[in-house]
Amino acid sequence: MLTRRQAQLALASLALPAALARAQERRAIVLGQSVPLTGPAAQLGLQMQLGAKAYFDAVNAAGGVGGMPIVLKTLDDGYEPTRCKANTEKFIQEDVFALFGYVGTPTSLAALPLATQAKLPFIAPFTGAEALRDPFNRLVFHIRGSYYDETELIVKQLTQLDLKRIAVFHQNDAYGQAGLKGVQRALDKRGLQPAAVATVERNSVDVAAAVKALVPAKAEAIVQISAYKSCAAFIREARRAGYGGQFHNVSFVGTQALADELGKEAAGVVISQVMPSPFGTAVGLVNDYQLALHKLDAKAEPNYTSIEGYIAARVIVDGLRRLGGHPTREGLISALETLSGYESRGYRLSFGPAKHVGSSFVELSMLTAEGKILR
Repeated sequence: MLTRRQAQLALASLALPAALARAQERRAIVLGQSVPLTGPAAQLGLQMQLGAKAYFDAVNAAGGVGGMPIVLKTLDDGYEPTRCKANTEKFIQEDVFALFGYVGTPTSLAALPLATQAKLPFIAPFTGAEALRDPFNRLVFHIRGSYYDETELIVKQLTQLDLKRIAVFHQNDAYGQAGLKGVQRALDKRGLQPAAVATVERNSVDVAAAVKALVPAKAEAIVQISAYKSCAAFIREARRAGYGGQFHNVSFVGTQALADELGKEAAGVVISQVMPSPFGTAVGLVNDYQLALHKLDAKAEPNYTSIEGYIAARVIVDGLRRLGGHPTREGLISALETLSGYESRGYRLSFGPAKHVGSSFVELSMLTAEGKILR
């Protein structure tokens, strides 16, 4: 029979390989990212990953951070919360340094309790949902404006044009509900209510019921809170059913992906943006992004989703560089709280000890039949 001391030594010997593995892992700064790489929302994850990789590759080519490379481990969740939760559990088991660049509201909400319990920083989720911002969580940092910011600007613009019959087409999940609440909040400020509301299931393009519900309401504009494939399907079917009003989308739709889906039918579709324009002659932050993207993939075209990934990567690296050669999670949080000074084309980013939402920047853009994006 083992003595208590022998049992303790046996347990310690079992834990030793895992501890050594973690110590070796810390020779690199490993970030866990769960995003859709397949399915109807795949372009959002692929572009978010691409932009981040463009910056991380440049950092690693220059020697990393404190001599340690940045390793981005990306797992596919198909934009499904259960898969995202499983991916996050895997990252926690692997002892990644932080969670980074998750895509989507329902997926991020599935991961957040796990990150909180494991005390893992949760950096730059690609979502504007209030549920990830309020109540305040010291582990979470946002680099984008909220859906409240986006829907407020959309409704303000429409009502200033005297368009007050505004309907909502939204995804039937936490993301869609967050956007709907934003529209309702903006309308309520102006003494208005949605003209009609209809939904689509996540990862579905079955929009027939939504078209049947919204087109007869004769709304002057429809605000869409969904991903690019379902929004494109709705726009096409609504127009075929005789709808002649305006379509407005929030940034999560995936601007370039929506333009690609619609082709010439994209003309006149409006999208709110929470990142600086990634196009044209650029200086500073946007120029750095364009150069890094071209170096990674000469055929890659700038877009709003990949620049968000790039800025997110730049933010976490700037935080890490303030830590010296021995990064800790608590140190990263404290370092990020000192970051300020990012500014480009109206986009400003700064954090503080009680301010982990770095930006409230929003502007509107419009798609053309030629695939261009006008600001």
